Amino acid sequence: MSEAEYGLTIKNMPEGLRPRERLREAGPGALSAAELLAIILGTGVKQESAIQLAHRILLEPRGLRFLVEADFDELCQIKGVGLAKAAQIKAAFELGKRLACLEPDLKPVIHTPEEAGFLVMEEMCYLDREHFRVVLLNTKNRVLGIETVSIGSLNASLVHPREVFKRAIQRSAAAIILVHNHPSGDPSPSPEDIEITQRLCEAGRVIGIEILDHIIIGDHVFSSFREKGLI
Repeated sequence: MSEAEYGLTIKNMPEGLRPRERLREAGPGALSAAELLAIILGTGVKQESAIQLAHRILLEPRGLRFLVEADFDELCQIKGVGLAKAAQIKAAFELGKRLACLEPDLKPVIHTPEEAGFLVMEEMCYLDREHFRVVLLNTKNRVLGIETVSIGSLNASLVHPREVFKRAIQRSAAAIILVHNHPSGDPSPSPEDIEITQRLCEAGRVIGIEILDHIIIGDHVFSSFREKGLI
């Protein structure tokens, strides 16, 4: 698809929904991961706009993490992503990684369940399996990192306290937020979710690392254990 054809496709959308216009008016923080990726891609391919192509790429099992971890050849194997688009993606993520190393103070500070939910929402709502992750925080609730503990159905064998707190201890975290997704799209806590959370909270009290919340990600919605009074 040529740049002119791509432009016509985007122009068929209401102006308030066009990624570039939305970025200009509302800032990059207001855009979804697919919209940001569409801007990086620049153009679509035959029968797909840049936004549609971005959505398809993010449906990869690892979502955004796939784009970070995939090598150049893996990206080129995605239908519609050639040498130019693969280079644009890798360059954009490399700049982000370098900035994160140079400016640690730019990492977000978590004050509310909403901030925790939005931090991981766009990536985790597309995952087709349950991913259990830990958001590591310092004494000022600034994010030190996000670590994946397990992938698969949530159960006691996959989410063991030693695996959860090992990462927190290694990074000298003062507190953590538990996060996992429900591929069904319903973020309501299950009995297993509640049981595992209680067990991890008890372990955290012994170790001295507080669990501030447990966020469950659904289909562009989330639930907070703290808001529900479960922590």
